Amino acid sequence: MDTMYPCCCGLDIHKESVAACIRRGGISPREQVRTFGTTTAALLELGDWLAGEGVTHVAMESTGVYWKPVWNLLEGRFELLLANAQHMRNVPGRKTDVKDCQWIAQLMQHGLLKASFVPPPAQRSLRDLTRQRTQLIGDRARVVNRVQKVLEDANIKLASVASDVLGKSGREMIEAMIAGVSDAQSMAELARGQLRKKMPGLKAALEGKVSDHHRFMLKQLLRQVDDLDRQVGAFDRQIVKVMSPLEKKAIKRLDDVPGIDVRSAQVIIAEIGTDMGRFASAGHLASWAGLCPGNHQSAGKRKSGRTNPGNRWLRVMLCQCAWAAGRTKASYFSAQYKRLAARRGRKRAAIAVAHSLLGVVYHLMQGRTYQDLGPNYFDKFAGDRLKRNLVARLNQMGYNVQLEKKDAA
Repeated sequence: MDTMYPCCCGLDIHKESVAACIRRGGISPREQVRTFGTTTAALLELGDWLAGEGVTHVAMESTGVYWKPVWNLLEGRFELLLANAQHMRNVPGRKTDVKDCQWIAQLMQHGLLKASFVPPPAQRSLRDLTRQRTQLIGDRARVVNRVQKVLEDANIKLASVASDVLGKSGREMIEAMIAGVSDAQSMAELARGQLRKKMPGLKAALEGKVSDHHRFMLKQLLRQVDDLDRQVGAFDRQIVKVMSPLEKKAIKRLDDVPGIDVRSAQVIIAEIGTDMGRFASAGHLASWAGLCPGNHQSAGKRKSGRTNPGNRWLRVMLCQCAWAAGRTKASYFSAQYKRLAARRGRKRAAIAVAHSLLGVVYHLMQGRTYQDLGPNYFDKFAGDRLKRNLVARLNQMGYNVQLEKKDAA
């Protein structure tokens, strides 16, 4: 095999140690192996050793989060490559840290490693913020579910009437329960807006047996919800603060797409960035995100079409956007969702819409503007086939149909 890099290094990273193997030479390669700690001083010593030996390229595998401090301290001094651990399974034989780093160095020297996408430092910081905010929003949803469980334990059926238990009306009713109000009619009078149209059902739902134990639990859970709301608000402000003018401009373009709001646009930008030159095409971006059908074929048989894991943060957010886009009125995405859901199921339809959304994002990031194709796009695209299907369906129902084309006005 050809030697791509005459002097390179492979790193096998763990929580408390880093095994490094420097490999140089072509026909008769020479190797040097050393083990370092993972403290800042030890990693700086590793960098000095690599520089002193003339290393130009360094490869490492993505081991949890342990690779990140190594990357941060070596970035700018060497050409770094982060490889997926599944792409470089070790050959059969002894399994040690030294063997691992030697194998990584050998693959690196011959150019057999595929680099994973590692964004620049500013985007990595934005990623940390959006991902932590997503975790906090999930934590809040779990606390709201606990509130609902406490209400059910007290036989309060508020969720059966109100769509949001912790909306303005629901929040005031729960606070009244905590304050000791037990009269269902008094609590029902706290309803606002559309909820007031459900007064009879609301009054019956608020008839329960709330004890001091339930009041204590509800009080603590509401405090937890308020604390999480404050944290989410702080992350919202910090995200806006650290975003560049180019990223803010991109978010405005994405906000025009059905199903994508400002918060989801921030997550998308944090995961893929604004430079689409990293991806050869929209299809490559969809494959990286895990929104392409799987391709597993052997002996002429297609075995599986499951999508790859991809970037789970981006994938989850785009799927949420797809569910929202599928429910918008008079849009291309709603037509696509309904068309696919009827014959392939709702989940497959949502993945397909998420794939389409990501394709739109790819082109918008290149400076284009969004223009919806409209809800009748598929009817126009396959008008003859639709006509045949509708006529055949009417014939099955017992009707004789004759079509006459309407003259243009």
